[in-house]
Amino acid sequence: MTHFLRATATLLLPAFLLCGGGPVQAQTQDTFRIGFVNPDRVLREAQPAKNAQAKLEAEFSKRDKDLQAQGEALKSASEKFEREAPTLSDSQRTARQRALIDQDREFQRRRREFQEDLNARKNEELQQVYDRANRVVKQVAEAEHYDAILQEAIYINPKHDITDKVIKALNATASTSAAPLPAVGK
Repeated sequence: MTHFLRATATLLLPAFLLCGGGPVQAQTQDTFRIGFVNPDRVLREAQPAKNAQAKLEAEFSKRDKDLQAQGEALKSASEKFEREAPTLSDSQRTARQRALIDQDREFQRRRREFQEDLNARKNEELQQVYDRANRVVKQVAEAEHYDAILQEAIYINPKHDITDKVIKALNATASTSAAPLPAVGK
């Protein structure tokens, strides 16, 4: 056996034996409890996340409608220009083209500002939801003696999924966001 293989076998043999691969089986009194939370489901189903989405829609709906109206007006003016362009003098055509370009530039600027403002507010609201969800996850983990809670996994046995418990606890606090989180039990 080469030195590498001997060293590898020396390292892997105890792990193999502990995992039930040989006659010696070691079992500990402490069990390692793992839970899983699906953050996408929490953001879709938890009332605080829905409240945050409704708050954002209310806050930005007027600006969105104004932008849509401005976009429609620009489109209409552009179509009108296309229809009338053959009958316009060169100076009229050039002036209207410049006006349309200026309107489009203003529209693009306003749309970009809207998107930036919306993204910033969305991040603020989502951070608050994440913070609350993380507190609830920690509370569930401590109450039910979990050793680890995962948010991403390739596969998770559904019996380890605590997402419903987290959503239920978040929903219980949805009406009073500043109130302490409710006690969570099995």
